[in-house]
Amino acid sequence: MSENKKNLRVVFMGTPEFSATILASIRANGYNVIGVFTQPDKKVGRKQILEKSPVKIVAEKDGIPVFTPSKLHPEAIEELRKLQPDLIILVAYGKILPQAVLDLPRLGAINIHPSLLPKFRGPSPIQNALLNGETTTGTTIMLMDAGIDTGDILRQRKTGVLPNETYLELADRLAGFSAELLLETLDGFLAGKITPQKQNGVSASYCHLIKKTDGQIDWNDSAKNIHNRYRAFAAWPGIFTSWSTDGQSKRIQLKKINLTGDNPMDRRQPGEIFQHTNSIRVQTADGTIELEEIQLEGKPAVRTVDFINGYKNFIGSKLS
Repeated sequence: MSENKKNLRVVFMGTPEFSATILASIRANGYNVIGVFTQPDKKVGRKQILEKSPVKIVAEKDGIPVFTPSKLHPEAIEELRKLQPDLIILVAYGKILPQAVLDLPRLGAINIHPSLLPKFRGPSPIQNALLNGETTTGTTIMLMDAGIDTGDILRQRKTGVLPNETYLELADRLAGFSAELLLETLDGFLAGKITPQKQNGVSASYCHLIKKTDGQIDWNDSAKNIHNRYRAFAAWPGIFTSWSTDGQSKRIQLKKINLTGDNPMDRRQPGEIFQHTNSIRVQTADGTIELEEIQLEGKPAVRTVDFINGYKNFIGSKLS
């Protein structure tokens, strides 16, 4: 029997901007979202100002009740039970749903995962697609089970990855792409026209939660890998390196870099900084990276060609 989306009691679970785009889309298409679960407000910046999640902002603007439990403890699960959901839609919520939650909605729980499952199961699929230099990625809509992104697939769609696309750009594009696929999938799922497909666990790969230390650059790595790390961590944590000057080691955040395609026959020592016409470059294991904009710790971000006016010893030194 086909379900009426206007009468369907949907609970949405999500946190970042990616999730907020999808929440706005399903609301604009007439779905009855009767509650939203998202991460608690967090303190940001030097002044530690409390900031709402993007999903909470969208929900409050639309008058949807918002729940922000720090954990899905029994009290939070009871709040969810009282909502009597027919369907849970989860997008980058940031918490694993226990079986007690998965058992609540009569139609189950649907997860939107921005990778071509079973590839890149886990919390950072977009970053890992970029880290790996993937030229194709996509979105999977699946029914949730107790495993980590192991549920049966409802729909899946591919899209290309552009050579210089960063996390921010790809995530923004995938959010709209995923919202469209979700709406198509829900139409078929609620009409009983989709047969869920089992995943091939043998070909599964996993990705970890990104840590701040993941942004550290090893100049003995290839130029392409370093550039991919920059693309993957453009939003957070960024990429950084160390520079020794006046007997002190200081951190430099690499705010904007470019892959140059230099001839490896012009090789210097990995990490060595040199000037090439109007650009500042660093040698890697097999080529060079252009440093377009950098930020020395405690200082504002500047164009590197301007940075060397105040730090002439930068040219010829080594990053580590």
